[in-house]
Amino acid sequence: MPKTKAASAVTALVLAAALTGCGSEDGPGPDGDVRGAATPPARAVQNAYRATLAARTARMTVTSKVVAEGQTLTGHGSGVADLEHGASRFDLTSQGTTIEQRVVDGAVYQKPTGARRGAVPGGRTWLKIDLARLGGTGPAGRSRPTDPMEPVRYLKDAGRAHVTRVGGQTLDGTRTTHYRVAVPVSVLARGDAGQEQELRRQLGTDRLPVEVWLDGRGRLRQERVLLTLHPLKQRTPGHGNTRVTSTTEVRLTDFGTEVKVTAPPAADTADVTGRATGSAGTAQAG
Repeated sequence: MPKTKAASAVTALVLAAALTGCGSEDGPGPDGDVRGAATPPARAVQNAYRATLAARTARMTVTSKVVAEGQTLTGHGSGVADLEHGASRFDLTSQGTTIEQRVVDGAVYQKPTGARRGAVPGGRTWLKIDLARLGGTGPAGRSRPTDPMEPVRYLKDAGRAHVTRVGGQTLDGTRTTHYRVAVPVSVLARGDAGQEQELRRQLGTDRLPVEVWLDGRGRLRQERVLLTLHPLKQRTPGHGNTRVTSTTEVRLTDFGTEVKVTAPPAADTADVTGRATGSAGTAQAG
């Protein structure tokens, strides 16, 4: 597996898991927890799922960094998300290439620019991947398109996670409470038993380390994952000790912002879901 492909695969696995860190952190205490020490940590994080969706919309930024065999791949995205219905519109930039991405009605649409524009078959301008059809198919470790709403959904399963309250932190002028969450890798694998087994092997644990920051209304403001993985071990001769570190960041701001997301015209779209799942067949229009 080429180095860049290995790093890209890991990025796709954890990009939705996200993070961000900025501002100053206070120790635990009366001023360090904006939600109050009386709320059990696991309940506070699980309640954040409903509280965040209740805000309906927000601006989001996503940042990722992958380091493998001396190579560093970075990516950044910014846009808006309909937290209630799962639609989003983002501009994603990586290694000098920008992709416009929309998520509408369970489908991801991507419009590459520059040299990547030729990746769209049939002379069309948009790629389409149907997430429902993609499901958990394909071998473990296969990359998936990014859904910026995924980090919010992780909070829904916090009841099965081990949660620790760290303390208070001020982020861009907003008081938040910082928690460390150990999320079962089954959540990240999305029901794919093969991928779950692969993730357990790569992580060396059955828990995904996640950090979250909740504001005074219990809404998610930031989420962080910093992972050390060994995706090539026992797979590629001569690369048994290859280590990959991956960091992903998500930040939510401007709750209640206006969000309008529509699917691109069908005439400009090529459906490549079959290619993404590894099944045979050619891209289809619309």
